[in-house]
Formats: sequence, structure tokens, C-alpha cells
Amino acid sequence: MSRTSIVESVRALIEPAVPKPFELVDIEYEKMGSDYVLSVLVDKPGGITVEETADLTDVISPLLDTIEPDPFPDQYMLEVSSPGLERPLKTKESLLQAVGQYINVSLYQAIDKSKVFEGDLTAFDGENLTLTYLDKTRQKTVTIPYKTVAKARLAVKI
Repeated sequence: MSRTSIVESVRALIEPAVPKPFELVDIEYEKMGSDYVLSVLVDKPGGITVEETADLTDVISPLLDTIEPDPFPDQYMLEVSSPGLERPLKTKESLLQAVGQYINVSLYQAIDKSKVFEGDLTAFDGENLTLTYLDKTRQKTVTIPYKTVAKARLAVKI
């Protein structure tokens, strides 16, 4: 089973089980050193505590044992955590919620000879992102087609 299909299987199972007000932000299945790690990123308005991640681990872990056939080719470690300050923006809904915030966007193809932009997301209409950013000392605005976005995340302004 591919990593993508493992993540999709896990998402389909645990997304309905994550209680409100928590939100499933992302799932990643990656090899780290000699170990595989299933990272489940969960958040809620106002942030999430360590105790809440432990409680959510107690909800999620037994569910993973019910997937038939077992999609995991190797042993893995389950990590339930907060997405942190640089939260990934994986869906159109998460981008809509990020309007007005400082973000980082990586593209599949360059716009104006650049594949990475970091700035204020001023608008998102479901098809195009409008980003205002600083190019050396000049304020610029770029319109980015959503279909060209490889990755987007909240960013910390320095």
C-alpha cells in the first residue's frame, strides 16, 4: 500500500472520531531514521494542550488497530501533536480561514521566476490566492492559481 493510500485510509477512519472542537489538520506517514512515524496533527481554536493530545491518542490509537487489512507494512510510532505556528494549509477551507494572515506558498511552476512566495494572504476566492509580499523594499501583489500550489502553510513573520 502506498503512503498516500495509507494516509487516506487513516483519515477516513479517524476524521469522524476526532471530537469537536478539535480539528484534524493533517496526517503524515514518513520514515524517520529506521522508524516509521504516523503523525496526526490536531488543533482547536485557542490551541491544544499536551494533555489533550494524550487524550486524542487514546481515541485514535485503538481505531488504527481496527483497519483491515492492516495497511502498515512495518511497525510505526503514532505521534499526535499540534501543527504549531507554521500550520499546513492543505484545503481550500483552511486557505479561506487564513485570509489576512502571513503565509508561505510553494508552487509547482514558477510565477515571475519564483516558486516560493511569503507574504500576507489578502484574498482567496477558491480559484486564486492573492498575496502581498515584499520584494527587497517594494510591496508587490501576486495572484496565484490554486491549482499551482504545491504546499501552503502559515508562516512566522520575522
